[in-house]
Amino acid sequence: MKEIVLTTAPQNGLQGVLNVPGDKSISHRALLIGAISQGKTIINHFLKSQDCLHTLQALRQLGVEISEKNDQMIVAGKGIDHLQPANQPLDMGNSGTTTRLLLGLLAGRTFNTELQGDASLSRRPMKRVSEPLQKMGAAIKLTSTGTLPAIIQGKKLRGKRISLEIASAQVKSAVIFAALQADGPTTIIEKLPTRNHTELMLQQFGAEVVTAADQRTITVLPHPQLRGQLVQVPGDPSSAAFFMAAATLVPNSAIVLKNISLNPTRIGFLRILQKMGGKVSVLKQANVPETYGDIKVESAKLHAIELTAADIPAVIDELPLVALLAASAVGTSKITGAAELRVKETDRIATVTAELHKLGIKITELPDGMIITGSSNWQPRAYQLDSHGDHRIGMMLAVAALCVHQSLTLQQADAVNISYPNFFTDLQQLLGQSKQVRL
Repeated sequence: MKEIVLTTAPQNGLQGVLNVPGDKSISHRALLIGAISQGKTIINHFLKSQDCLHTLQALRQLGVEISEKNDQMIVAGKGIDHLQPANQPLDMGNSGTTTRLLLGLLAGRTFNTELQGDASLSRRPMKRVSEPLQKMGAAIKLTSTGTLPAIIQGKKLRGKRISLEIASAQVKSAVIFAALQADGPTTIIEKLPTRNHTELMLQQFGAEVVTAADQRTITVLPHPQLRGQLVQVPGDPSSAAFFMAAATLVPNSAIVLKNISLNPTRIGFLRILQKMGGKVSVLKQANVPETYGDIKVESAKLHAIELTAADIPAVIDELPLVALLAASAVGTSKITGAAELRVKETDRIATVTAELHKLGIKITELPDGMIITGSSNWQPRAYQLDSHGDHRIGMMLAVAALCVHQSLTLQQADAVNISYPNFFTDLQQLLGQSKQVRL
């Protein structure tokens, strides 16, 4: 795995304008929904990360014709009934989104499919998806520990009322994909509202997916006539969050991030940064059908924050960055209700605690979160950091390195390719040190 020397911040901070790569969640869903629709779907600003490319390859193995030109994907959809059995197991790589959404999509087909993943993905829990699907009649065989590999035996599915035990957009989306194939309407009840890209995109393609006023109850009518669409993928707010954090923490910074998703279910980090005293503003905004806009961020002094379970779904991917912000804030911050971090690409509570501790940050691990005491003067105890193979940990540590004056290295830096292959190049651009960084 690649090791690189991390950059410390220049005196004039981060400056400039950046086009962040396309949203990972939307890129996955555009491929999947385009594949089960009739006619051509054109996806602009598609994210060519490792995770999204695993979705692309899996669909090709299922008989879907997909062509590509730069960051545009063209899906020749023939409808869900034209998916074909793969002649070998589908490789999910490290992509939990690909795995969980395909579990729902393939549960109602007329053939069997096997899903396999890498070592990290094969430790992540899948019963949270298989159990609600089984209530609809799905037949999914996992290992004895409830993990990959999975064998999906295609079955006729029943429309049901499903109450989800975990607030997860991936689980909800898997059930929605299964519900499209059921024998009657399906109602899904979430514990807390989660990101709604699947619902919005299916509506765009012609499905009847209705969200109640409580934002937690979704009704799906089966067997819609889906038609191919033009999908403009906005910039990924989870990727943008790393630059928002960097510009906030490094003095004299002022940046603009272009065309970032402002979907209300995805701006938890932006809201938290503002609550902590961050100087963040939305310069312009549009809605077609996903809301997006330009975001301006300037350096700022922060104060501590406390997050509980109700705050977590809207910021689950950015919590390592929230911990980093808290490490520079005035006061002591506390994050609870985030046990879901234990079953991400790594145990992110443990890895964030261990890696920030190396930088001299006072951080205490809780069963479901962290307590972080802020300081303006970190004293590193070690100079070799490690992503642990987790893309978001790797990028968070690169931002952290901007705030110290010692030379630091990052092991397994190429983990960033899972979601943001050009991360280090884009960071260098905002630091005024433009060069290609290949991992």
